[in-house]
Amino acid sequence: MTENTPPVCNYEDSDYQQSFWETGGRAYEDAAEEIALKHLLPAGGKNLLELGAGAGRNTSRYAGFESITLVDYSLTQLQQAVNRLGRSERYRYVAADIYRLPLGERLFDAATMIRTLHHMKDAPLALAKVQACLQPGAVFILEYANKLNLKAMLRYALKRQTWNPYSLEPVEFAELNFDFHPQAIRNWLQQTGFRLERQLTVSHFRVGFLKRLFPARFLAALDSVASLTGDWWQLTPSVFTRSIVENKADGLVDALFHCPACRTPLQDTPPELICSGCGKRYPVIDGIYDFRAG
Repeated sequence: MTENTPPVCNYEDSDYQQSFWETGGRAYEDAAEEIALKHLLPAGGKNLLELGAGAGRNTSRYAGFESITLVDYSLTQLQQAVNRLGRSERYRYVAADIYRLPLGERLFDAATMIRTLHHMKDAPLALAKVQACLQPGAVFILEYANKLNLKAMLRYALKRQTWNPYSLEPVEFAELNFDFHPQAIRNWLQQTGFRLERQLTVSHFRVGFLKRLFPARFLAALDSVASLTGDWWQLTPSVFTRSIVENKADGLVDALFHCPACRTPLQDTPPELICSGCGKRYPVIDGIYDFRAG
């Protein structure tokens, strides 16, 4: 039986990659995130899971990994990733709901979730689904939108916003767009079987006039130095964390794909995967596995 899950934010047919990143004045944020990933990611590994991969903006930054599985709910975003990265045995493209991941257990030795958790109405459930796919000792790089940032605290003090940046509950500032308290994130990581190792604060200089005055790479270099205080305080709009999967028993690596409806292992048989348990059918469209509807 299909479980009831929270709603998902769908970027289908969106020009997000172009309008936000390529022409939206986000060169500084992109460069700062690239540096944060270099600080936190292992030098290499076997299988990396990229959640909320979108159009593959970050995928080429995982050069040390033998295989990368890109997961996003939007088929058109993944099509853009295919156009950017190409088709090869190194990349696997999967359209799926993060609350119903069609992946087996203990498959990956690393995972990233960048600019994705802020769309999760049930963030602890999403984190638990990710943890289930990871091996014991796997590295998980998470970025989240921070409600306890300096701008929010100032606006709250001046009574220019009603929500409290100091409270632990998420704030939904737009539909399916959430900011989270750093302590809540730390609590959820621990509850879902992760051990937090490191925190980096990112986007210290996300101010329009600074981005107009200084080159993006210069601001990103300054940001990289400032980010090292992340284990002491988290006051920026974006925070990166590095965690390790712990308290998880070793075991055999599971089958690659499982039916998201009934969890029966699936045979990888493009152009269509058919579940022997419930009969649901999942197409493979231009090299992209589509597990969204069944």
